[in-house]
This record gives sequence, C-alpha cells and structure tokens, in this order.
Amino acid sequence: MTKKLCVLIVEDNPIVSLDLEEVVETQGHRVVATCASSAEARCNLDQHLDFALLDVDVVDGTTYGLASELQDRGVPFAFITASLLRDLPSPLRPVGFVSKPYSEAGIASLLRDTVAA
Repeated sequence: MTKKLCVLIVEDNPIVSLDLEEVVETQGHRVVATCASSAEARCNLDQHLDFALLDVDVVDGTTYGLASELQDRGVPFAFITASLLRDLPSPLRPVGFVSKPYSEAGIASLLRDTVAA
C-alpha cells in the first residue's frame, strides 16, 4: 500500500488552491489545511505534516520564513509559483520547484517523489 501523505497547501488564489487540493486528493493523499497566508499556515504547523505546497507570494508577504521553519522541522516542501527559481534565497533553492502554470502531472510527480524518499 502506498503511503498517504498529510499535505499543507499555502496558496492565496482560491481557484488555484481548490485545484491543488483536488490534485492532492486525486493522488490519494489528505490535505491537512489550505491557507492563504504564512500566518494562517503557522497555525497548522503542530499538525502532522508530511509535505507542503507553497506559493511564494501570498497575502502577508513571501513564504520564505515559513519554508525555513518547515526545513527546521524536517518537513519536505515544494514551491508552486510564478516566481523564478533564481529569485529564491539560496538555502531554499534545492527544494522542489514547479512553475505556474503547473500541470497535474508535475504535482503528482512531487508527491510520488516524497512518498518514495
């Protein structure tokens, strides 16, 4: 049986957020929370998280600080963003990165890679 991931989504566009949630669930995983801001996401960090999907620019700024917190907690994550990889702070560049507009296959691949790790 394939491991079922508990996924946090941080995305401030409601349509994109709903789409990501559907992709995650279609792949057999569970969305723990969908948040429009880093502050809202931080309220969910005490839940069991296996993976996070982060937009870079959300309503309260960038998710770089949140990403660093996830790294410190050992929670893998990927950026799903229109930002460029070279614009990320260098410590955050080695993580997963999917450019918008993303494909369902790209998100599914991130999830599969996380399960396999």
